[in-house]
Amino acid sequence: MREVDEEIREIKKEIIESRGLMIKTNNIANTLGADIKAIAKRQAAHERRTFWNSVAAYGLLAAACLFGFRLLLDASVREIELEKENLQQEVKRLRSALDKEVQRAEKRLQAETKAGQWLELVRAERRAEALARFRELEKEQLSPAERLLFHDITKRFEAELSAETYQSGLDLMRAGRLNDAVERFEAAIHYDPNATYAARSRYQLAETLRLLGKYPEAKIAVEAVLEQSADRDVHPPATLLYARILDELGDREGARTQVRKLLNKWPHTSSLVEARQLLQSLNEKLGLK
Repeated sequence: MREVDEEIREIKKEIIESRGLMIKTNNIANTLGADIKAIAKRQAAHERRTFWNSVAAYGLLAAACLFGFRLLLDASVREIELEKENLQQEVKRLRSALDKEVQRAEKRLQAETKAGQWLELVRAERRAEALARFRELEKEQLSPAERLLFHDITKRFEAELSAETYQSGLDLMRAGRLNDAVERFEAAIHYDPNATYAARSRYQLAETLRLLGKYPEAKIAVEAVLEQSADRDVHPPATLLYARILDELGDREGARTQVRKLLNKWPHTSSLVEARQLLQSLNEKLGLK
């Protein structure tokens, strides 16, 4: 009986111990559950922070990418606009160059046409017309070789026409056609003012004007001979002519000065007799011995 009671007590003791153990286990489980819940909450909060941090990071990255893309796009746009502007300037330059080239080609074609027409006049020996047309042709776009050749031709024509018109003026003067002679002498000077006989053309022009009674014009013409001429042979007769014109204009003292200059400077001139006769006439007019 005693053994049964001890076993019952042992069983009760074990039951009590088991119940206490169960309570402890339950408390531990509750505590563990609470810890798990707290950990879960912290984990959820961490995950939310991580999520929003990730969202913010992605947002910042996206903004940075967009900003960088915008900068790159703006740089590309500026580069394209600059290239466009350069291309427009180049197009404008090329168009201008093309227009100039077209104009140059048109002017060159026009010059070739006029040069061909002028050479036809040269071949036909129409010298006066060729000289008149050359003034217009000279303004055209000629090549250096053409310009040099054409200048040589005109110089030859000017010399030939000057000589012909000078001789024609002498013939007309001898024939008494003084007005026509004046035109010829003026034409001879116009064709070639630097010819070797240009001074004689001016001298004959002055003499013809004097014979026509155009003393002021004659005075201007003979002064040009004395001032500009390098042909010293024409100076003595031109000085005598100058004295005659001054005499006819009423300038006796001026005429006498020119005659005395002639006699002193060219004492062996062929006009010596005429000069002395004129000096004697001037002295008589001035009441001098």
